[in-house]
Order: sequence, then C-alpha cells, then structure tokens
Amino acid sequence: MSESTVTAALSGTFTIGGDLPVNRLGYGTMQLTGPGVWGDPRNPEEAVRVLQTASELGVNFIDTADAYGPFVANELVKKALHPYPNDLVIATKVGHTRQGPNRWIPVGRPEYLRQQVELNLRTLGLDHIDLLQLHRIDPKVPLADQIGELALMKLEGKIRHIGLSQVSVGELQAANEITPIVSVQNLYNLAKRDSEMVLNYCEKHQIGFIPWFPLATGALAKEGGPLDQIAKKYDAKPAQIALAWLLKRSPVILPIPGTSSVAHVKENIAAAGIKLSDEDFQTLSEAV
Repeated sequence: MSESTVTAALSGTFTIGGDLPVNRLGYGTMQLTGPGVWGDPRNPEEAVRVLQTASELGVNFIDTADAYGPFVANELVKKALHPYPNDLVIATKVGHTRQGPNRWIPVGRPEYLRQQVELNLRTLGLDHIDLLQLHRIDPKVPLADQIGELALMKLEGKIRHIGLSQVSVGELQAANEITPIVSVQNLYNLAKRDSEMVLNYCEKHQIGFIPWFPLATGALAKEGGPLDQIAKKYDAKPAQIALAWLLKRSPVILPIPGTSSVAHVKENIAAAGIKLSDEDFQTLSEAV
C-alpha cells in the first residue's frame, strides 16, 4: 500500500467527549515553530503545506497551544486551513508561559487562563474551542481555581470540552470532580511508558489519551534492534512502527506526531495502514 493511498481514516475513530468523532491519528503543531519552540519556522511556506497535506490525508484532529511560538503555531493553522473543514477538531492548550527558547513556566491564575483562552480564539479564528487543555497544573494555584475558570468559560460557550496535560490518576480524578475531563495528554511512547496507569484509567473511562513525543524510540530503533527488525518485516520505517504500536495499544490513544516536513507527515500518516500482528506487538511491548 503506497503512502498516497493511505489516509488517517485507516487509524480508526474515537469520539472525544461523546460528541466529537475524529480519526485517531492526528497532528501536533509544536515542530512548526522555530528552534526551542520559539519564533517563526525557517520555512513558513513548508509549514503551511504540512498542515494542508495532513488535512488532505484525512487528519481531522490537530493539537496546538498558545505557548508554541508563542502563538506562531496557531497562526499557521489559521493561515493553512481557515475556513476550517466541518469535521476538523482543533485542540489547544493554556497554562504554560514562555520566557524564551526552551523555557516554560506554568501559570494557572484564573485571569491568565481566561486571557489565553480569548487569545487562542482570536489567533485560531474560532468562536469556541472544541478541546481546551490545561497545559500544566500550576502548583502555586488551587486546582479548583484553575479548572473552575475553564469550567466557567465552558458554561459561557467559549469551550466545548476540557482536557489535562501531564497529570497523575489522582490529579485527573480531582479535576473530574469539578468538571468532566474528556482527554489527557501525557508523555508516552514505545520507549517511555511511565503513564501506563493513567492510560489504563483513561481506557476504562473512555477518556481520550493523547501521547506527546509519540515517535521517541531510543535504542529500540538501532540497527538490528527489535524495532528495526519489525520495521523491515513490514517494509516500514521505525517511526511508523512506533505509531502502529500506539494505535494497537489502546482504542483511546490519539497519537499526534509532529513534523515540519511534508515528506515526513506523509510517512507518519501512512502508519495508519500498518496493522501489527499480536506477536509483533508483544515483542515490542516486552523489548523495553
């Protein structure tokens, strides 16, 4: 099966919050910015083409954040895809401030979160945000104040659903007592699975699990290693097998591989056409 015949639809679907169906293989915008997730990309035209190509190949779930750039990724999404396709779900995040390249400090004061939601709406060209995720819980601000402000904006119609990022099961449960939480975005990939308990909780409760850094494979991809061997078996790239493993791991997983290259976004989406055997899935699962 050639890359040109594979679309994200082959990854299957998941319904976020019970009313937003998306193809499970999405796209994350973080790599569309400059070095250190700061400033403009080296090739803005290619960045626009990447987004348009992803959409053309069936990606209808895009994850972004005000902190990417800041706002650079949002503006590229708007430039590339607005007016948006009816089935496109754009998830964005608030709660991380930027002080320069590779610098991130969480701020969860209610007035700041409200300001950033409003700026996301403006820079994305939206009248509401389908999925608004708290980028990080601010340990200096009561969780009820942070989630409560987002819940208030949900009541105002500016947010449709609320998600969290980089949280424990306990934090997820605590937030869910304040308002329904429909997604979690944690670091998770074939080589790093510290969030296994969170994923299992999400699967049990039909909460979308969005693994960030999904293509990290570490030593598994070295020549002759288990990922390399299985990739050759499927005539695929190690990164494609890593995505196929995630898609098979749980029906609530929504991988969002990012790239600033049209060629790579096509490769990533082609992973939707790879169906790992149970044996190969188990081999990879036990290799870490």
